[in-house]
Amino acid sequence: MNFRFQVETSIKMGNKQVQNGPRHGDSVRSYVIRAGRMTDAQRKAMHTLLPRYGILASTESGEKVDAFQVFGRKAPLVLEVGFGNGETLIEMAGSNPEYDFIGIEVHEPGIGHLLLRIHDEGLENIRVIHGDAIQILSSLFRDQQFDRICLFFPDPWPKKRHRKRRIFKPHFVELVVSRLKAGGVFHFATDWQDYAEQALALLEHEPALENVAESGFSKNRAGRPMTKFEQRGRKLGHGVWDIIVRKR
Repeated sequence: MNFRFQVETSIKMGNKQVQNGPRHGDSVRSYVIRAGRMTDAQRKAMHTLLPRYGILASTESGEKVDAFQVFGRKAPLVLEVGFGNGETLIEMAGSNPEYDFIGIEVHEPGIGHLLLRIHDEGLENIRVIHGDAIQILSSLFRDQQFDRICLFFPDPWPKKRHRKRRIFKPHFVELVVSRLKAGGVFHFATDWQDYAEQALALLEHEPALENVAESGFSKNRAGRPMTKFEQRGRKLGHGVWDIIVRKR
């Protein structure tokens, strides 16, 4: 299988046993529902396209998402947590048709935008879940289900009093570890240096994960598409930090 998400180096996997599932929850939400303006087309897409391209599962039902049933095939599975307007997800899915992609997002305008793009591009390897990423990861997916999990540019909550809202916490790392297959990859990116340093410390402290870059931050995006926002920021001298780790 030709894996187009290239990483910097190969890592020898160990035989260490990993505890399945998170040990505790987190009641502090990492987002605030903002009254973002939805276009008529996005609103219509939520009604007409979400039933087609969405995974309409309940976090309270106890049922798990069956990727084979959803996509009708057995393929490597990639999850993007908080896809925003979905442009990165569209590019990854279009460039990697042999992979299946699931995106989680809570904000409806972004979901509507992605649904329209999926329909226009005719992509059959993307499905969308509307809701809280922590609840969905905890309730709807099995252990060792994903080959790759991505978290790109989450809300940095830059004010110190708000940093407790950051999604990147020990509980989130535990969820990621439990849902990744052995050898699976987690890719994190942010344009806030202190957030990058916080995430790196948490990931390198987790014994079930190994840094693909051996230490520190990745020197390349490893298949992560560059957004227009990132391009503008780089021209202004803003930094972007990528961390890529692999489950043992």
